[in-house]
Amino acid sequence: MALEINDDVRQPRLLDRVREANRLRHGSRSTEKSYIGWIRRFILFHGKRHPAEMGAPEVARFLSSLAVEGQVAASTQNQALSALLFLYRYVLHQDLPWLDDVVRARRPKHLPVVLTRDEVRAVISRLDGTARLMATLLYGSGLRLLECARLRVQDVDFAMNQIIVRDGKGAKDRVTVLPAVAKEALTRHLLKMKRQHEADLMFGAGWVELPWALARKYPNAGREWSWQWAFPATRFYFDWATGQRRRHHLHESVLQRAVFDAVRRAGLSKRATPHTLRHSFATHLLEDGRDIRTVQELLGHNDVSTTMIYTHVLNRGPSAVTSPADRVLDL
Repeated sequence: MALEINDDVRQPRLLDRVREANRLRHGSRSTEKSYIGWIRRFILFHGKRHPAEMGAPEVARFLSSLAVEGQVAASTQNQALSALLFLYRYVLHQDLPWLDDVVRARRPKHLPVVLTRDEVRAVISRLDGTARLMATLLYGSGLRLLECARLRVQDVDFAMNQIIVRDGKGAKDRVTVLPAVAKEALTRHLLKMKRQHEADLMFGAGWVELPWALARKYPNAGREWSWQWAFPATRFYFDWATGQRRRHHLHESVLQRAVFDAVRRAGLSKRATPHTLRHSFATHLLEDGRDIRTVQELLGHNDVSTTMIYTHVLNRGPSAVTSPADRVLDL
């Protein structure tokens, strides 16, 4: 039977079940949004047919179209496949053997883009205000962009010179360094944000989203200063489910645009993004002789082999060589 996109997809029967299944497994909101987007595209690609009526041929045809006609990256194709596997396994509860036979696209292994210390200085010096402070934390603490955007006031420990990353990639907490160069600016920023929060409270706002069921356990915690975002958005939003006026954290695109513009104005030829600052953090620590296990823990990598890629950037890996031209030629 044909699936009406306006009824079955946008209303509870299918996509709400996807949301429920994702939240039941404590999946992130970004994963949920991505999965729903791919499931929509899959359904529309096959003329709004219900996924329960489709199987391996339709999945393969959809993925082939992404690769051949859409020319998407392997990671994008694999993301689409993950969304469909989630749909069939955890939403439709179909035990289909063909799911395990669907081949994932092979992702090419790219070396990360890394900035020199002078290039880092050139980029960050061309940033102002909150963007400059956040970029300093990305480089000085090795934070991912969303980890920085989602920092809460209580996660910054000035006394211990550390930042606690809550629910990072892989749903893991970790501790990383708080750079001394950022402490004064971060202190001023948080004082300014505290005054803003106090004004929000007087306005009847001042709420923030809390993780999981904490809002039920501690009904007033959402207005406490310690739970507020360190980098809040500039505007309120109204949460219809709770009736609260809240601030979201600053959207990651704000820093992405700022860094893109700073890289351009610095005249760099490298394709640097906010994540490049994290790569540079790891590389520069290894250049300073830090132990790779320490760098692994600061970055939050599961496996040290992931961190090892920075030794190749340093040209200190097992295949490092000295060019014979360096010994023979003089230009």
